[in-house]
Amino acid sequence: MPASKSPSPIGYTKARRALRVHANHTRAKVYRWYFKDPGLDIFLGVSTKEMRRVARDFRQLSMPDVRRLMCSRVHEERSLAHAILRWKFEKGSEAEQTRIFNFYIRHRGAIHSWDGVDDSAPYIVGPYLLQRDKAPLYKLARSRRIWDRRIAIVATLSFIRKGHLADTLRLAEILLNDQEDLIRKACGWALREVGKRDVTALKAFLRQHCRTMPRIMLRYAIERFEDPERRRYLSGNI
Repeated sequence: MPASKSPSPIGYTKARRALRVHANHTRAKVYRWYFKDPGLDIFLGVSTKEMRRVARDFRQLSMPDVRRLMCSRVHEERSLAHAILRWKFEKGSEAEQTRIFNFYIRHRGAIHSWDGVDDSAPYIVGPYLLQRDKAPLYKLARSRRIWDRRIAIVATLSFIRKGHLADTLRLAEILLNDQEDLIRKACGWALREVGKRDVTALKAFLRQHCRTMPRIMLRYAIERFEDPERRRYLSGNI
């Protein structure tokens, strides 16, 4: 009889157990309040530092197991999946990056929280599309699904870091009338980052839209302005 294969040292169950070693009940209560979760998620209370350590240890986790983590009701298990995908993307070859990007887009329906978007899209979607056709972002920006739209604008944070601002401004314009606060805040955040790179470009956008754009988007966008100038934009007296 042939010898039985030994179990893989890396797997879905081991990853879940590794997270629970760092569980903290008090921190879990804080996270539940912070994310304003209505009881849909389970929180373990794993810190960001500990999450990154577990992700590094499980960076070779198979894609089917990553997918299982992405679909979990446990908040930190989904975060672990994103951290592993980010690690795989950053360290991968061009072919591997294409595989990770396609996997992410195909399974993005598993993402249903703002932090799930923010800890993945700027590190996978943005870098992959930086030198490629941006059409996928414009398709996502017009999606009925809030998290698709947030992926579209937040992904461009990686463009801004490289000095590419045009797509952020175009996407923010497409999303100007979005009814979701999480999209308005994300657009304002992205516009504020544009201003760090090119305040003239930001002010040109604001001159055109400050009187009609959502208040919360405007407040985020002008957060770094001096008080007198901020008041002028808020009053529309430009």
